[in-house]
Amino acid sequence: MYKRGIVQVWSLEQPDWHCKIDEGSAGLVASCWSPDGRHILNTTEFHLRITVWSLCTKSVSYIKYPKACQQGIAFTKDGHYMALAERRDCKDFISLFVCSDWQLLRHFDTETQDLAGIEWAPNGCVLAVWDTCLEYKILLYSLDGRLLSTYRAYEWSLGIKSIAWSPSSQFLAIGSYDEKVRILNHVTWKKITEFEHPPIIANPKIIVYKEVEKSATVETQKLSFPPTRELASSLFSIPSKYDISQVPMSLQYIKPVADRANPRIGIGTLAFSPDNCFLATKNDNTPNAIWIWDIQKLKLFVVLEQLCTVNSFQWDPRQPRLAICTGNSKVYLWSPAGCVSVQVPMEGDFQVLSLCWHSGGDTMALLSKDNFCLCYLEREEVK
Repeated sequence: MYKRGIVQVWSLEQPDWHCKIDEGSAGLVASCWSPDGRHILNTTEFHLRITVWSLCTKSVSYIKYPKACQQGIAFTKDGHYMALAERRDCKDFISLFVCSDWQLLRHFDTETQDLAGIEWAPNGCVLAVWDTCLEYKILLYSLDGRLLSTYRAYEWSLGIKSIAWSPSSQFLAIGSYDEKVRILNHVTWKKITEFEHPPIIANPKIIVYKEVEKSATVETQKLSFPPTRELASSLFSIPSKYDISQVPMSLQYIKPVADRANPRIGIGTLAFSPDNCFLATKNDNTPNAIWIWDIQKLKLFVVLEQLCTVNSFQWDPRQPRLAICTGNSKVYLWSPAGCVSVQVPMEGDFQVLSLCWHSGGDTMALLSKDNFCLCYLEREEVK
């Protein structure tokens, strides 16, 4: 509860156990779990410090000088180390901590003007650090603080907007404001290819799935009062399906307004599938489209065009299956076998604004503005 500066914690296994953390006059702007689930990290107002609270020993640790940026805290996948972006004396620094006892492991400065974010490779060996959007620069550091490589694609233009590591740590995808994704390899940290996102799909080998509305068919004999949940849901929304479009075709393209802050331009979101085979990207100039790239062939594989703006998408953590939401009462699923549009069976108009997969891959949490629901999927055996 940010306004009151309070964090509340409950135990799912012990209903009687609960905890309240009060930051008091220091305030609260962010809170997150440590990977071991035994500590909570709270960031105070104005980013004066990070307070590390232990749920086991009730001890408190303080970390000074955290930087207010897009992504300033990053944990390694195994949960052993934490990297923290810091700002001291008008310079950017990185501090590496051991998560078991929060002792400082390394502290080094970075060659950035205004650090925007940090992200560990999944193997925990390399830390990616990228600069402000006003300068295209990404720096790659080892665990002991050595600068391994620096990559700059161009100068004097808006730079990096998003990055994503492949699960194998072999590729680093960089999305930028010039509507391109550049793929770096983990051996030389040089570019091996770049993916463009043109508004016209001309290659006949690319499959384009287009969402279309289909007329609702409600049989009057089945109408009941009060209506069933499924019937009420179908009355509030228009069902849809996917058609395969003829190529060439034009995607809905938005020309960015140049005289306003935060223009809708460039690659805002990208994510690798868990098997390293696919990369999903969203170009903010074509907000209704998702591009799926074949990483083995380094080519565009599929384009999905939705009726509404894509709010969020996330890969199934166990298989190449992509879940998409667009702010309506549907969930969309893509796999190499095809696409499907699924109506959420909730009463009224349940608008799915974001979603999150369970680590097992058979459950999703769907979030609207005021509610959430759990979506259970039948588990298919992955051969």
